[in-house]
Amino acid sequence: MDVSTAVPPQDEPTSSPGGELPADRFLEREESWLRFNQRVLELAEDTEVPLLERLRFLAIFSSNLDEFFSVRVAGSVRKLAAGIADDPHSARSTEQVLERLNQVVAELVERQSRCLSESVGPALADEGIEVLRWNDLTAEEHHRLGRLFEEQINPVLTPLVIDQAHPFPHVSGLSLNLAVLARDPADGAEKLSRVKMPPTLPRFVQASPGRFALLEEVIAGHLDELFTGMEILETHAFRVTRNADLDVDEEITEDLLQALERELSRRRFGMVVRLEVEKTISARVLEQLTEEFEMEGEHVYRLPGPLDLAGLNEIADLDRPELKFAPLEPGGHVLPAGGQSFAVIGDGDVLVHHPYQSFGRSVQRFIQQACADPAVRTIKQTLYRTSGDSPIVDALIEAAEAGKQVVVLMEIKARFDEAANIAWAHKLSRAGCHVVFGFVDLKTHCKLSLVVREEADGSLRRYCHIGTGNYNSSTARLYEDLGLFTCDPDIGADVAALFNHLTGFSRPSGYRRLLVSPHTARPGLLDRIQAEIDHHRAGRSAGIAFKCNSLEDEQTIDALYRASQAGVPIRLWIRGICRLRPGVAGLSETIRVHSVLGRFLEHSRVYAFGNGGDQEVWIGSADLMHRNLDRRVEALVPVTDPPARRYLTDLLDLAADDDCRAWSLDSDGTWRRHTGPGSFDIQQRLIGLHHTSTPDPQP
Repeated sequence: MDVSTAVPPQDEPTSSPGGELPADRFLEREESWLRFNQRVLELAEDTEVPLLERLRFLAIFSSNLDEFFSVRVAGSVRKLAAGIADDPHSARSTEQVLERLNQVVAELVERQSRCLSESVGPALADEGIEVLRWNDLTAEEHHRLGRLFEEQINPVLTPLVIDQAHPFPHVSGLSLNLAVLARDPADGAEKLSRVKMPPTLPRFVQASPGRFALLEEVIAGHLDELFTGMEILETHAFRVTRNADLDVDEEITEDLLQALERELSRRRFGMVVRLEVEKTISARVLEQLTEEFEMEGEHVYRLPGPLDLAGLNEIADLDRPELKFAPLEPGGHVLPAGGQSFAVIGDGDVLVHHPYQSFGRSVQRFIQQACADPAVRTIKQTLYRTSGDSPIVDALIEAAEAGKQVVVLMEIKARFDEAANIAWAHKLSRAGCHVVFGFVDLKTHCKLSLVVREEADGSLRRYCHIGTGNYNSSTARLYEDLGLFTCDPDIGADVAALFNHLTGFSRPSGYRRLLVSPHTARPGLLDRIQAEIDHHRAGRSAGIAFKCNSLEDEQTIDALYRASQAGVPIRLWIRGICRLRPGVAGLSETIRVHSVLGRFLEHSRVYAFGNGGDQEVWIGSADLMHRNLDRRVEALVPVTDPPARRYLTDLLDLAADDDCRAWSLDSDGTWRRHTGPGSFDIQQRLIGLHHTSTPDPQP
């Protein structure tokens, strides 16, 4: 089966071998992101995916789109308003880009609505699960929901009228609201009011077993109890999206923690960049909303409804295991219990692959054993995003309270996790941990753990973990990531120097083994791409294989184009944005681009080079994006252990197999999905590969 985009592709460039690269060699960045979200939608449309997981992909599509507008579209709108120059690498102006994005979003949202109403919804009904509109409920269900409204919903509602004495109330971003037009029978006065759906209430209210009603429709059905004596004329759901970027001026900020706390309080007042309404809204009410939010027509989305489908996660969480992916029990004794992790790492590097191998029995165990080991002198840890009940943070606190030196580099600018990270920072500091926040102008995104341990002979030895994913035990069950445990002295010295750079006042002159952005990651990768060109021209084994989340950096893309023009075979495994055009004659004929989406979020980064027959493989936190290479602290580490290196190259080969159930990218920006007889799901195959041993108990 071949599933391709339903919207017009971007124009295809032309090129001739050698010489200047064509001006239109880059795909549009923001549209490429939308094509990623389209692939998420195609998983919801796939009838081979378990039914409740299809519903979850519909919810993910919506939550992804919310973030897209609050960050990416908001950024473009701000540039347009400020008169900032258009992207020199784009064939379209910022205004044209926004116009195109609105067109694509409208088409994809319509497609999402059809998927829910015509495919997933009827299939759920066949399984005894229904989401119903108010008029489709029975009289008994209306009565039951009436009691629920009186007892649990009405007490937390606050209707806000809009008139000369009551200005339009503030509407927080992504909140669901009702616009209620009512008339006073006594004098005929008509006024608009706003009722916010309380976030403490479920999005879907159970009317009877297996039958759910929309919260906004339950409230709309009882507005006479909120607007006593008034005649309800119209009721319409609406929602706004606001700019969610935080603005911290690095030139004047003296205390980053306080600055972020101030900005977080301002985020809910950010500029409105999207207004969502149902198609049934009247022109009168819509006009008042657009005037209030200063929204022009192209930023108003009239949707089939219901709004806020991210809430479908509540239905997807139902206890119906037969309609979900089979439970995953990570395989393998990754690191031993009983404090023996350091002995295993001392015998040789250990590569781990989550969620196929247990995060709890590897990364978490490593840190917990370090915190409990009396021979450990120092623990240094980066934290970018962590879980709400983080056992790693708890272990670090216990280690500090026991007298160990614990240093935590907490990135408090991690988008949408700022508040949680600020809270963790305060808690760690109170326990005696040395908490630092890195640099004002750079996010610390590298995933590093450094343990300094006194060995039996009295010497000190460094043990490191360098990963591609966050130290988050919750997302580690859903995100695909890699990690390397090592006590290689050169890598340990590099990690220590990097921590000293982040926590102290130093400027490292260079690293022995690591590639670190914003200084050496891009140059190091570009040098290796050039080396593959040299190997190929000299008749030696050459090839490039990358796996990352996004590829948008123009310097890297141009280097890959030059390598392709020289004849180097190149395979790119990209989950999200890809601005490179593969398969263009004279430009990228040797480049293949594919994408894997599925049960787990592909999140690891792998960079492999043929290197004349002596393969070189790197893993780390850096994607090929401007923000990763220029505005973040990232770390890439070489994987030198032969079995670990072979595992990674086999992984890249497997994803590039013609029978792998993946999407491939055409030169015009179209993604085509390959499924059918003989195809295999790479994630399912990896589950089988790692589920051959019995797990030991959690520590």
